[in-house]
Order: sequence, then structure tokens, then C-alpha cells
Amino acid sequence: MRPSPDAADRPAGAVGRSVVIDRPGVHRLVEREVPVPGPGEVLVRVAAAGICMSDREVLDGHRAPGYVRYPVTPGHEWAGTVEAVGAGVDPALVGRRTVAEGFRSCGTCERCRCGETSLCTGGYAETGFTEPGAFADHLTVPARLLHPLPDDADLRAAALLEPAAVSAAAVRAGRPRPTERVAVVGAGTLGLLAVQLLAASSPAELVVVDPRTARAGAALRFGATDALTPQDAEALHGRFDLVVETAGAPSTAASSCLLARRGGRVVLTGMFSAGATGIDPVHLSVSQLEIRSVFGASSAAWADAVRAFALGLLDPAPLVTHEFPLERFAEAVALVGSGDPKAGKVLLRP
Repeated sequence: MRPSPDAADRPAGAVGRSVVIDRPGVHRLVEREVPVPGPGEVLVRVAAAGICMSDREVLDGHRAPGYVRYPVTPGHEWAGTVEAVGAGVDPALVGRRTVAEGFRSCGTCERCRCGETSLCTGGYAETGFTEPGAFADHLTVPARLLHPLPDDADLRAAALLEPAAVSAAAVRAGRPRPTERVAVVGAGTLGLLAVQLLAASSPAELVVVDPRTARAGAALRFGATDALTPQDAEALHGRFDLVVETAGAPSTAASSCLLARRGGRVVLTGMFSAGATGIDPVHLSVSQLEIRSVFGASSAAWADAVRAFALGLLDPAPLVTHEFPLERFAEAVALVGSGDPKAGKVLLRP
């Protein structure tokens, strides 16, 4: 039997730790009272939290002003266990292993009611950017955003279900069909997770394009049929039914469109910076390409990722290469985007 404490049952004055970025370039590890879940919320004990480039952007001050609110505890990729519930929340959730959507969508605007929760027009709010995140021992989240996991779920691997949900959103947008030729541009976390999800659609070809031969090689173990450098991939322009771009490099939006066949589909998932190479409008119109972009993940994409994880179709664990305690946050975040070829996904383990 699981215990079923609610917020009122928690001992007063319990202390937990959290990383706080006060302003760009300034962070500290603080001890504070463990938060109490309010009505409709749950308290989660964090088991593992992934670090991505957007967390480094928050620390460095490079994230767009409308998408961060200082001071902030970052951490939007995480998994943990429900420890307490607030008023109105099913006490049976206590003890459940879980992840949760990061976007705090309103649930009532037109886009949310159409199921497009990642396009919520109620104002931007996201765990780890405008709301306290998971680089902490505990965090509170709205219970409606939870995606409970199997009782035996590997929480270390489940911490990657947030980027997996973004990859699932790209796959949903791309609508892969059996026997199609598919290319994934970029063999980072998003790309390798997309490879696993796309492999389940039985493509005739599943080619990964990345200049890092070690990373591209890892894709072969995840179901890719070939791994090429961008230079080698130029010989395959016009070949693929579906191209999923995940790199966000200056040239990859344009080069992904060149890989697609006439009438093909291109999904742009990487986060591009100002000055990225534009897509040739002449090529776009003559080739009749269908282009979609993805920012974050809807509730439906989250459900796809969690279901694939539970069924064993998605295994993020091999992507994890480094784990650090909260006290070594600075060292951990410096490793992300450092160019170290041995660095894959970096986790904080409270």
C-alpha cells in the first residue's frame, strides 16, 4: 500500500536544496523550506534532471527576455516521485513515478481546446524558465500536467522524456508511413530520440546526417540504416519522403529542404538563432514541399513519448554520459555545449 499524505500531513520546516540563478552569470545553491503543494498541485521529489543548451542560455543570459524570469530555479527535463498532493488531487498519486509537461498551458484558450497546448495563447509560462524547476530536491507542478510512469520505470532514463516529447511532436508533424525514406538531420539528443521513434514506423531507409562521426554512429545502434556527414549527404539531395531537422545549426533548415524529394515533408525542430541561412523560396515553391516547425510539445506528443517509453520502443538511457550532484551545477552546465565529444546528456541527481 502506498502512503497517502496530503499537503497538511507534511512536517513543517522540512528543508530542501535548489539551484537559483539570480541573474545572468550569477547562481547559488540555497536551502529553503520544501514547498507545499497548493490546490490542484503535487509535490515531487526529483530523481534526475537533464541539462540542455536552453539551461545554459538562462545562466549565460542569452535566452530571449520573454522566455525567462529571474531569479529562477532552472530544470525542465526531469523525472521523480510524487511525495504529497494538494487539495483536490487524488491521493493515490502519492508514490507514483512521474514526469510532467513543462508548458503551463491555460487549458481554456482556442488553441488549448483544439489540443494544441504548446500553442497556448494564454501567456508563456514554463517550468524551469518562468516557474521553479527541477534543479532542486523538490518541485511543485499542477497535477493536470502529470504523465504517470510504470512502477518499475527507470527515472534516470525518464528524465529525458521532455526532449523525447519534442521529438515525438516532430514525428507526429511528419506523419511517417511504412517503407518511406526518412532522414534525420542532427544526432544530438533530439535527433537520436527521433531516430528511435521513427524506427518504429518501419521506414525503408532511416539516414542520420551529422558531422560528428561518433554521434552519427550511435544512431546506427538506435535503428538508423546509415549515418552520413553533411558533405556525403549532398549526393542524396531530393531523395527523402520525410526529413526531420533537429540540429538548429545555421545551415540545417536550408539543407534539410534540399534533402527532401519533390512533394516531400520537412519538420524543423532545432532552435535557430538570428542569421541562420534562409530557405530558398524558389526551391520551396517548385518542389511543393510541406514544411512544419515544432516548438516544445503538446499534451498529445507527451502521451506518445511516455507510451513509447513504457512499451520499450524508446530507451533514452544510453544517451546519458555524465551525472553530477546539485553542488556541481557549474561544472555540469559548463560541459553542456562544450564540444567535448564524450559528452552526451548531462544529468543532475539531487
